[in-house]
Formats: sequence, C-alpha cells, structure tokens
Amino acid sequence: MPDRAHADFGGEVASPGSQEIANWVVASRDNHALPFIIVDKVNAKVFVFGAEGRIRGAAPALLGMAHGDDSVPGIGQRKLATIRPAERTTPAGRFEAALGNDFDQDILWVDYDAALSLHRVIVGNPKDRRHARLASPTPSDNRISYGCINVPAHFYDAIVAPAFKGTVGIVYILPETRPLEAVFAIRGTGPAAANSATRAMATPVR
Repeated sequence: MPDRAHADFGGEVASPGSQEIANWVVASRDNHALPFIIVDKVNAKVFVFGAEGRIRGAAPALLGMAHGDDSVPGIGQRKLATIRPAERTTPAGRFEAALGNDFDQDILWVDYDAALSLHRVIVGNPKDRRHARLASPTPSDNRISYGCINVPAHFYDAIVAPAFKGTVGIVYILPETRPLEAVFAIRGTGPAAANSATRAMATPVR
C-alpha cells in the first residue's frame, strides 16, 4: 500500500508533474476513494491508478492536434468536419468520468459537454497513421486527434475498462500552457469542482 502522502508508480517512469499530481491526489484524497487517471499531455502518457493510489498500468496516448488547455465553447455539439485544426485541443482539468458508449464501441466519457472521451485507438483517416504514431518511441508525433485520448486497445481492455467498471472515477488532465496550480487545487488554489461525464452519448469518437 502507498503511504498516505504518496502514490505508488510501481517503477513506472513519470514526469515530475505527473508525480506531483498523483501524490497530491493520494495525500488530499481528492479522488474520494475512486479510481483515477492522470493524462500527461506533454509526454503523451496515461497512468491508471486504483482508488488507493497504486498504479494499475500506464501507456502512451494520442491527444488533440492543437496545443492548449481549454475546449472551444460548444465544440461538443459541432460536427467533426467543422472543427478546425487549431480547435482540436485536449482540455486540462479534473473530470468525473464513467464508462459509456458511442455509436460503435464502449468508451470512457471524460467530459460530456465537450464530447471528450478516452478510448481505444481508432483508424480514423488512414493518412493520420494513428497506430504507428502510438507505437513510436517519442511523444513528438502523438498529437493527431480531435481532442479525445486514444490509447492502445489492449491497455483499454485490460486496464481502463476494469478500473472503471461499475463505478465513476476521476481523470486529471495535466496542463501544457499553464502551471499545475492554475488548474488543480494543489496549494489551496485552483478550481475545485469537476466536470461530469455521462454513461451514454451519441457522438463519434475523435
């Protein structure tokens, strides 16, 4: 068991920001005894933790094409074809997430209003080479999605889905343009409320 002040990364390599947020979650119990995920956008990596703060697994991820920490207002109600490259961001923040479905598959809904989810990597436009980008050794080519978080299918099936089965959980998406304390209440500042996901939404994955 991790001690009261530290998350257990189990030897997994993690950035200082990921470690700081994970340790804060465990120490402050900000996850409210729920499983939680940390998404490190800079390093294009996802960490899944059990409610007690012990890591269950980690994997590379594909993220929004555009750098930025905010969703464009109303983007969840727009057709994909209308979303410009500069608007394809993966927003930073603390989100209450739940398993659900889109038209084709089960996914983890992260932010209902922004149509933001974490799901198995999709083919999408073959020119995007999503599977090849995900398998590359560096995060430099992992920015390709419309904003959703794409992870390897085996990671989603073996780690993400079991962790959130029958429960909601918390997803912490680290910022890339702002300091951590501007997004998370790690020093008594930052927003405290979570956005909520729902269990079903008829929106294509991105």
